[in-house]
Amino acid sequence: MKVGIIVPQGWTGEYDGWDPARAWARTVAVAHGAEALGFDSVWMFDHVQTEPVPTDEITFEAFTGLSALAAETARVRLGHLVLCAGYRNPALVAKMISTLDVISGGRAELGLGAGWKEDEYVAYGFGFPPLRTRMEMLEDALEIATRMLGGGHATYEGPAARVRDAINVPRGLQEPRIPILVGGNGP
Repeated sequence: MKVGIIVPQGWTGEYDGWDPARAWARTVAVAHGAEALGFDSVWMFDHVQTEPVPTDEITFEAFTGLSALAAETARVRLGHLVLCAGYRNPALVAKMISTLDVISGGRAELGLGAGWKEDEYVAYGFGFPPLRTRMEMLEDALEIATRMLGGGHATYEGPAARVRDAINVPRGLQEPRIPILVGGNGP
């Protein structure tokens, strides 16, 4: 059995009233502790505002956070629970996760989902597409990630995203590619 831990990042209000530097030091301390205790992985949510109600409190961004934790840890795997396909260009996500895999020594996991948190979508200027559109975006993100993480040049045209002769060097250290986790819920 493998066991991972979600490190605190403020999304559920655990850093309400904290100084940002002290909060980040706590996140790092939890990651260090997880590694020392033998946990297999550390994870961060891809949320940018507190839950259940957005407040003016700390919420650390997950990609930047895991990149920093890559330098702070040596063994644990690093992943997102899960990246919202509608928040970032999927080709850029493939490039970013490949870079994270290299700087972490081959410890990155790519988690992708369709997204559900309407207040974040709207607040950050993504609108809030219908579920069918969000699922198309996820499908395109998965196809682009699979092609770009596999090596060579990637070409794909879907209903929501496309790449043409996209180069992804470095593509990551893991073989045959960085693992991809798909997350979601609902009927």
